[in-house]
Amino acid sequence: MAVDLNTMRVDMVGSLLRPQKLKQAFSDFGQGKISEGDLKLAQDDAIREVVAKQVAHNLPIVLDGEFRRTSFMESFTVVAGVEDWQAGARTYHEILARQDDGKEGTHKGQDPILLNRKRVTARLQLVRNSLRDDFRFTQSLTDRPVKITLIGPDRIQQCYDAEASRAVYANTEEFLRDVVAVERQMIGELAAAGCRYVGIDAPGYTAYVDADSIVAMRARGEEPMAIMERSIRADNEVIANFPTVTFGIHICRGNRQSMWHREGKYDAIAEKLFAGLKHQRLLLEYDTERAGGFEPLRYVPKGKIAVLGLITTKVGQVETVDELRRRIHDAARFLPLEQLALSPQCGFASSIRGNLLSEDEQFRKLDVMLETAAKIWG
Repeated sequence: MAVDLNTMRVDMVGSLLRPQKLKQAFSDFGQGKISEGDLKLAQDDAIREVVAKQVAHNLPIVLDGEFRRTSFMESFTVVAGVEDWQAGARTYHEILARQDDGKEGTHKGQDPILLNRKRVTARLQLVRNSLRDDFRFTQSLTDRPVKITLIGPDRIQQCYDAEASRAVYANTEEFLRDVVAVERQMIGELAAAGCRYVGIDAPGYTAYVDADSIVAMRARGEEPMAIMERSIRADNEVIANFPTVTFGIHICRGNRQSMWHREGKYDAIAEKLFAGLKHQRLLLEYDTERAGGFEPLRYVPKGKIAVLGLITTKVGQVETVDELRRRIHDAARFLPLEQLALSPQCGFASSIRGNLLSEDEQFRKLDVMLETAAKIWG
């Protein structure tokens, strides 16, 4: 199916709600009840089903829903030196058994990165390109372009404990150089396998407008704007010179079990961020007043698409076409319609437990997205 990825008027971020059968398979694997091979078969079956559903709903691109991960951040964990950064499949049954104590829902939760940075145990080296393997399987199921997602350098450096890693890396700049090299290897192999669309997850950029995050950075002796500029350079280095690949970058305020982690308008960072990033598509959270107004869109350069994340993944209430059309036309006061597109504000399940809505509501939201785009752009 021919899709112009650069000008596509709808998009999706990456994760979809996992079916209960798949969650049970993760839980059984963690408890030693099934083998790794059995878990892979369950993942394969779930991906086949969700790809078929996306095609049936006539979505122009297809996701694997991140069904092989317990968190969106696990795209960077089959890497020597960071093996312990994610709990992964073996502990999902423990995650599932936790008592929530009211700690999920649409409120501000604690960003775990502020509390628990991780050390690196060895120089970074790609062990296995799981993203390439994920792409090959999913693309074999459809003729529509498959989008693959990868956590970006900014979030990775926010996870990194520089002091605890001095024996391996002298400073964060040296660490980031290896992050960039590993991610370029991943993307190069994805491109060689035929992948045409890579989404970079960069939720950490909103830390540079979030008061709590700024306080935490300064307490560590860090200058937020200098770190952001360094991250922009690293993000651009990751994607440079892959002419067959379209790159999107997703910027949000956190998304775990319908919670959010950061707040603050784009205004203070928009000029440097929107103009500085070289990605063709900027996927921007805009589903609540936490994101502020559309005025910062004036900094999006010609030739880029601002994908407005107007459809919330945090609650089940389905947006209306009229509501979405009104907001898109409001945004067009600051950026021409031909540079705008529409998407959910984030994934539906950034962690395996998922947000507080149903699969039916998830697909109804995607249907409304498609209907709205057809009425605006044809």
